[in-house]
Amino acid sequence: MATIFTRIVKGEIPSYKIAEDERFYAFLDINPLAEGHTLVIPKQEVDYLFDLDPDALSGLTLFAQRVAKAIEKAVPCKRIGVAVLGLEVPHAHIHLVPLNRESDIDFRKPKLQLTPERFSEIARNISTEFE
Repeated sequence: MATIFTRIVKGEIPSYKIAEDERFYAFLDINPLAEGHTLVIPKQEVDYLFDLDPDALSGLTLFAQRVAKAIEKAVPCKRIGVAVLGLEVPHAHIHLVPLNRESDIDFRKPKLQLTPERFSEIARNISTEFE
């Protein structure tokens, strides 16, 4: 059975897409810690990040770097935090979270509640900055 992320990549479930290429996909987390909180995934369905082959892992990291640079330009923050948890969805993924203080990346804190319009605006702003 396909993961929720595979279904997002296939367009079966809508997402606030930031960027994609032939191997990777980035989209806003719908339960964000901060505005601009983005998930970066390989399109290949692999459960654990470190089970990706070396080429896919390095490619994912380089793609995430480009997404992080776009987030930094579009969302006011001091830097982008990176987290790899991988327990909630059995599909390798990287969290990119805009930070102004370390506590901004505490996954125990309440998630933001944003309107669809705000999600769309944030996604558009970041996508515009993606190179």
